[in-house]
Amino acid sequence: MTTTLKTKVGRTTGSAESRRLRSDDHIPAVIYGHGMTPVSITVERRELRAALSGPAGVNTILELHVDDKKYPAIVKDLQRDPVKRTVSHIDFMQIDLTEEIVMAVPVHLTGTAKAVVQEGGLVDAAVDRIEVRATASNIPNEILIDISEMTVNDVIRLGDITLPKGVTAVANDDLVVVTVLTSRTEAEQPAAAAAGEATPDGAAPADGAAPAAGDNKPAAS
Repeated sequence: MTTTLKTKVGRTTGSAESRRLRSDDHIPAVIYGHGMTPVSITVERRELRAALSGPAGVNTILELHVDDKKYPAIVKDLQRDPVKRTVSHIDFMQIDLTEEIVMAVPVHLTGTAKAVVQEGGLVDAAVDRIEVRATASNIPNEILIDISEMTVNDVIRLGDITLPKGVTAVANDDLVVVTVLTSRTEAEQPAAAAAGEATPDGAAPADGAAPAAGDNKPAAS
């Protein structure tokens, strides 16, 4: 299912014109792809927000209305103002709904890893998105990973995740997706740390230990 987004064409390019458009709550954009000549367009900020407010977010398949033409498209890139963090420019890419595309899909963890909690550990998502390849209609809105059965020694890799039919991961199966974080106990502290501790005043050095720096210096006159 696609979401309609109306656009306006014929904008003048350039920094001054772009600033004027943004001040009027319009966002400069461009659409390209599939051999078409890139077209400079603008979209209303409010309409863009509404179009991307669904569960798919920025992965929403859009139907861009450009003059009297309609293009199935996706958001390829969102540029943001470095201070305000508002969208300052958008790249739309026209797509063929029957061809496979690569999209980054958000990762969400579900369930509670009770065995990890009991050991004072914390389940952590090593990545927040996974790149997958599928046709536009098969791109999932999110990838859910159940962590209920995890223990402190477990790691979930990309190859362990079952993806929807028609969807394949781009990265290697060995990619770590979910791991467990634990705090180190005293027994796990490196022996080197203990060896590096200063000898208490007046205590004799251990057998075979080198004298402390300054022990052989003559006393000050």
